[in-house]
Amino acid sequence: MTRGPRERAGRPRRARIPVRKRLLVRLLIASVLIAVCSVAATTWLAIETTTRALKEEQGQALADDMDILARLSGYAATHPDWRDVRATVRSLSARTGRRIALTTADRTPLADSAPPGTSLPPRAAATVDPLHTDTYSERGAQRTGIDPRAVGPYRLTAPERTALDGLARIRQRCLTRYGLATTVTRVPSGRPVVTEDTGAVGEADLDATDCADGRLNTPTPTEEKALRALQEQAGGCLTGLGLGTGTPLYLVVDVTEGLVPAVAAKFSSARDTQALHTAQACVDNARRAQLDPYVAPVAELFLGGGAGDAPPRFDMSPANKAKVAGAAGLVLAVTVAVTAVVATRLVRPLRALTEAAQQPPEAHARVPVTTRDETGILAEAFNDLSERRERLEAQRKALVSDIAHELRSPLTNIRGWLEVTRDGLVDPDPQLLSALHEEALVLQRVIDDLRDLADADAGTLRLHPEPVPADELIAQVAAAHRVAADTAGVTLRTRADGTPWLDADPVRLRQALGNLVTNAVRHTPRGGTVTLTAGREGDRVVLEVADTGSGVAPEDLPHVFERFWRAEKSRSRRTGGSGLGLSIVRHLVAAHGGTAEARSTPGRGSAFTLRLPAGTAPRDP
Repeated sequence: MTRGPRERAGRPRRARIPVRKRLLVRLLIASVLIAVCSVAATTWLAIETTTRALKEEQGQALADDMDILARLSGYAATHPDWRDVRATVRSLSARTGRRIALTTADRTPLADSAPPGTSLPPRAAATVDPLHTDTYSERGAQRTGIDPRAVGPYRLTAPERTALDGLARIRQRCLTRYGLATTVTRVPSGRPVVTEDTGAVGEADLDATDCADGRLNTPTPTEEKALRALQEQAGGCLTGLGLGTGTPLYLVVDVTEGLVPAVAAKFSSARDTQALHTAQACVDNARRAQLDPYVAPVAELFLGGGAGDAPPRFDMSPANKAKVAGAAGLVLAVTVAVTAVVATRLVRPLRALTEAAQQPPEAHARVPVTTRDETGILAEAFNDLSERRERLEAQRKALVSDIAHELRSPLTNIRGWLEVTRDGLVDPDPQLLSALHEEALVLQRVIDDLRDLADADAGTLRLHPEPVPADELIAQVAAAHRVAADTAGVTLRTRADGTPWLDADPVRLRQALGNLVTNAVRHTPRGGTVTLTAGREGDRVVLEVADTGSGVAPEDLPHVFERFWRAEKSRSRRTGGSGLGLSIVRHLVAAHGGTAEARSTPGRGSAFTLRLPAGTAPRDP
């Protein structure tokens, strides 16, 4: 059945959203971009990781090469020949995975981890010479170029080692008493060395020089014999430098360098310092000649895949490229599918919100809250907004009804008296005219109250602030209402704590306080008391109107500032007011930047408190 034009026009037309602006499409586009970026980032990360791994592999290979050279140099420094080096070569080859070959200078094989007959690489990777090396060091290259493990005639005997170990323990205990943490290490010759720990905390309270008695550093008979032989061997060179064969030599003991014979002559000038370096070179050359019988001959080291080979190249095969592309496509497809499902779940409650918002106001639409995320919060906010709209609509209807009720009574009275007067049933005497005038005043007060409320709601309520003393303000209000209070048999009192000043509109404040006093007098029985007080609390001036009337029930107290509200529903305007006075009070106080609150105890009275920003007293001219 087709709908007529009127029926179609009655329904709100749903706006058609362009495809590119739909939330689902935008989420899909965003997910695709995120997926592409993530794939690109993952690819870049994989490339960087692989490159770094290759560099680490190359660095590890270089470290392995240096370790091989250091191990073979150490073997040569502690053996007079290469006869038993094959086991060491095979062990190093098995650990590093490299081919290791040792030959003499004329390429006569000494040891090879490869099968016999395997050709050597075109060039040697290094030369193994423990007397001319710069590769073995825990801290760097050796100053003398001699492997510290080459000790030869300087190697201590077992009794000498035992004696020196005892001296090292004595020195260590002595330094410990001064709070110094030390470690005993042993150089290749077997001599112990006491070194201070770099991580030790604290310093010695006393001078620890008494621990250095010189006994530990005194050369042993074996070392003295080797030094004398070295001195004789270097005598010719030293004589040529003008030092003579009797130039004393001493041993420098270092954890890294081991034992290093040095010239004991003293030099002062720069030229003498250069002569000392030349003399030390004489000693080092003589030491090489002294150690030569104790070390293995010079050998050439060949390593498989060494420096002479071309670096390996890594080319990705078509199959691997297809795998990478397939993995990237799979990641992209999965991302799009997951995003589509998530986007659909996100869009569904939004569609429900849209449909509910398009319903007419009287439908009171609600949407179910199915999630606790942003969409769920939006649904809750929409439901709250719908409930507030219902309450506002109910308040609007109640306001119209209350206004009609308030205006109906005086208008009905005026109309009735005018009709009976027109029909000649009643003479228009002064008493009748006075009653009609009173009804007109009732109408005027209701209209004035409604106008004030309308101005407050529209934000057009005009204020004319000026410095106002609060004590004078409450005195003026009390004087204006004293006649009405006396007529009702109610005592009206004022009490002020000093002279607090306000920067406010005095007319509007008198109106607000007047409404409170009128309300208090109306609800206070004969013999009761209404008290106006003024004081200051911090940066606020507090005005209070308290009575000893009937009070307000606790369940009614939150509604006292609402429009047309009366504690007793049976009251009329003549007995209970229009119900606009307290609402006007709240708006007037809010316009001044203050607050209004009420407290009450049924049967004992009520108190209405106004808190307003404090002002400053005017200066005398």
